[in-house]
Amino acid sequence: MTVEWHFDVPTAGSRHLPPDARYMEALSSQGYGFEVAMADLVDNSIDAGAKDVVIHFLRDGDQLVSLLVIDDGKGMSDEDLDVAMTVGGKRDYAPGALGMFGTGLKSASLSHASAVTVISTTKRTRTAGRRWLMERAVAGFQCDIVDPAYAQALIDRYAQRPIIWQGTVVRWDGVKDFPKHGGGGQTDRYLHRTINKLGLHLGLYLHRFLARDDFNITIAVEDVRTGTEYMNFGVQPLDPFGYPVSGHPDYPRRFTAAVPSIGDVALHAHIWTPKSNLDEYKAVGSVVDRQGFYFYRHDRLVQAGGWNNFRQPEQHLSLARVAVDLPSALGDVFRLTVKKAGVEASPEFTAALEKAIDPESRSFLHFLTDSDGVYRDARKRSGTTRKPVIPPGKGIDPAVRETVLDELPAIPYEDAVSVRWQKLDNELFFDIDRTERTIVLNQHYRAAILGGRRGGLNDAPLIKSLMYVLLHQVFEKEYSGSREKDNLQLWQAILVSAARAELDRVADGD
Repeated sequence: MTVEWHFDVPTAGSRHLPPDARYMEALSSQGYGFEVAMADLVDNSIDAGAKDVVIHFLRDGDQLVSLLVIDDGKGMSDEDLDVAMTVGGKRDYAPGALGMFGTGLKSASLSHASAVTVISTTKRTRTAGRRWLMERAVAGFQCDIVDPAYAQALIDRYAQRPIIWQGTVVRWDGVKDFPKHGGGGQTDRYLHRTINKLGLHLGLYLHRFLARDDFNITIAVEDVRTGTEYMNFGVQPLDPFGYPVSGHPDYPRRFTAAVPSIGDVALHAHIWTPKSNLDEYKAVGSVVDRQGFYFYRHDRLVQAGGWNNFRQPEQHLSLARVAVDLPSALGDVFRLTVKKAGVEASPEFTAALEKAIDPESRSFLHFLTDSDGVYRDARKRSGTTRKPVIPPGKGIDPAVRETVLDELPAIPYEDAVSVRWQKLDNELFFDIDRTERTIVLNQHYRAAILGGRRGGLNDAPLIKSLMYVLLHQVFEKEYSGSREKDNLQLWQAILVSAARAELDRVADGD
């Protein structure tokens, strides 16, 4: 039986279904990474016209207690603060604003902290403060009003550093990633690792702002009891196109992609210098991650690398980068994620890339050929041709995986070699699982090898890297010949002896 098809779904009225307060839990589970969350808060500072932003880690002796972001922007009145703290609060964004959805402050903060407090002051209004405490938020969207005396005291604490007459303080408490155990050593290691990653992330995604003379981001660590400042440094811009010399004399070049629904989109194509060790090149990510499109929205980087379904990444294109400034009207061609950490491009954009040309009518596809050629020529000039390998995978530190792919061509369409710890007979240091393509290390020796450090997926990078170098060729064959079997037995005996020596040193307290 044929039933008439309705191209529009018929309706019979509507019902008002407001979100349940538990929506706050969903809001805090958006997958915000720590660096991405911090960048979202700094975006708000930039939108407020801030010239100086301070990210302040506060510790009480060995324990980290709070994390604050302070700026000297225009601040907010009591009414503006209510809008800012409302999920999806409706506000008018300036034409060049970085904010979009009205959820970033809340979602970014509550993804990493059990409470977020915002205190703000303007030149014409009294200091005001609000606090979202997760346990009260999920009970009914109850937002606390901060005691005015405390709000003013916190603003005064940061007078002249950086608040002058106006500004805002965002305070995180109950930060989930702060170390709970391990003493001062663990806290110091956490701060060193976290601040280094945060500085690189902010330096990259906000590099155009940081390159200006009138904008600064400072990261500092202070002891709340003694006032001792352990660290204070300015974030440096990390321009992903900041090479000293272009990898090809004809680049950079400007191509134009004619996208019917939104008009022309400029593609600024660059080819990096081969084998560069600059942070601007290597700090972006792996060989796969750092090639491709770098999308900017209002001078803020919102995607660092990736081909957006235009083509598959490959090692030979690792020098190719394309800067794209998104138009103000994105239409249905581009869609930003809420976290501003990626762009979804429609097939219309992909199709336009195929026909994109420069002023001399040279195809954008020619840029890819040029980039591939620069990479291959650099390999030829090195005087050696290295044999392709099965690349390293899970369990090996990402920086090591990146270096391997930089130095060695990968065998295409092969699953990577993983490394993991597992309980084995104590007469073995390692085992080989050809089916799972995994190097298995003996869990019995793990603590001695780590030397008291906490274990994790990518722990013991030196040992795991050496094991990969030693054994990766085993996975390129279906079985081992007599010579290889003898080598495996030799390595097994030596490594078991070395691991037991490590255990003895741990027992002796060396």
